[in-house]
Amino acid sequence: MQTTRPRPVTIKHVAAEAGVSLQTVSRVINNEPNVRDVVKARVKDAVAKLGYVPNLAARRLGGSRSYLILALNDRDRTVEGWRLGEGTDWVDQMLLGGMLKCAEHGYRMLFELVDTHSEHVEREIFAALSALNPDGVILTPPHSDNPIIIGLLTAQAVPFARIGSVEDGAGFSIAMDDARAAQVATEHLIGLGHRRIGFISGSDEYALSGARVEGYQAAMGAAGLGNDPRLVGRGDFSFDSGLAAAEALCALDDPPTGIIVSNDQMTLATLQVAKARNLAVPEDLSVISFDDTPVVRFSVPPLTAINQPIAAMTARAAELLIQAKSGATEPQPPSIVPFELVVRGSTGPRGG
Repeated sequence: MQTTRPRPVTIKHVAAEAGVSLQTVSRVINNEPNVRDVVKARVKDAVAKLGYVPNLAARRLGGSRSYLILALNDRDRTVEGWRLGEGTDWVDQMLLGGMLKCAEHGYRMLFELVDTHSEHVEREIFAALSALNPDGVILTPPHSDNPIIIGLLTAQAVPFARIGSVEDGAGFSIAMDDARAAQVATEHLIGLGHRRIGFISGSDEYALSGARVEGYQAAMGAAGLGNDPRLVGRGDFSFDSGLAAAEALCALDDPPTGIIVSNDQMTLATLQVAKARNLAVPEDLSVISFDDTPVVRFSVPPLTAINQPIAAMTARAAELLIQAKSGATEPQPPSIVPFELVVRGSTGPRGG
């Protein structure tokens, strides 16, 4: 018996259900201005009731939009994480926030890897822009502070958002307050009685790395604890760099009783160093991480961590770019998205 394929729901069906014109449905779907809220609600109810899905190809042909947002992530670091099987929760959270926000507005978000160090970085990005013609581009660190990439997008008049960057410049800036986050983490350890507190920074390519060191130093200075340069270990967000930095801190004549680490991989390395030195966490050494990826909840002990609002930052970036394409966004100051210190078992009073 041959079954009859159901006819697809079209924009005409939505217009009839909502009792409005085709043009009104189009304006609501495209998030354009000059539609009354009550009419928007009727159209959205009709879309939901009928299960209408806009045809992206037809929408692109019908106007100046592509209905695509392009997110650019650093190729080397992302591919390395995938190949080593270490996962990239940062990427997962970025896709979660960006894709869901784009879907709300009938957009799609595409994800591309670009080598920020390549001498051909302009060629790579120009090729992506030419092939996809995105309505906006989301830059993640370190791309968000790369002057070559920013200059190219500005010259091409492509709207873009810079995640993790609060530097002055073109594009929308979306970040958490990294300096304040490091300050809060340091104050947490100070409140537990710690006086020798170490800090392992991330790669200097990332503006947020310097901001976090500054926040840590500000908290130490405000508490009258000084700023011993030996207590700042330099990492690059890799596990191996975390091993080296943690080992150097723990080998000091007067080692720290607490260490704040700039990402989860380096923090797991710090736990490994502590175990090798027979340091109990948190009895002998308290540890705080940045990122709060799923793995830290299953470490031993579970890690106290700064939860980065990655999904929220990407969602905000996508929203601003879509609004900009609609002409509904004025110049914006940096968007600062709240962070959270999640206290778990890796921090405790000095001396246990």
